Amino acid sequence: MGGDDEFYVRYYTGHMGRYGHEFLEFEFRADGRCRYANNSNYRNDSLIRKEMYVSPLMMKELKRIIQESEIMKEDDQRWPKKNVVGRQELEIRLGNEHISFETAKIGSLVDVQESDDPEGLRVFYYLVQDLKCLVFSLIGLHFKIKPI
Repeated sequence: MGGDDEFYVRYYTGHMGRYGHEFLEFEFRADGRCRYANNSNYRNDSLIRKEMYVSPLMMKELKRIIQESEIMKEDDQRWPKKNVVGRQELEIRLGNEHISFETAKIGSLVDVQESDDPEGLRVFYYLVQDLKCLVFSLIGLHFKIKPI
């Protein structure tokens, strides 16, 4: 696989707290493989791992979402730095372009507005919301045991 065919997306958000390392992470690879992990030790919850393959049409839609967000044009230099509250990471390889962002957890749009780069951070914030919604929907579709 080379050049324009390369594709990879990874998102991570997490922190170290009184319940240990709590995080949510997912990734998509060019072959359609999607991996998801969620670790919370709150009330003795355990690590949740899911893996699935999605169709080429789903991968095309994922690429479209990323391209239309224009995240590849952004720069995280003026975004809030990771702190004790936690951090978020987003890595994307789309063809010959590669970006890797790291920022503090964003609680709400107020945090975005008060940042040094509200326009760029808003692009990141909404793309992450879209990606998380997509992943949770896919997990619900692939792993629902008892339909209600």
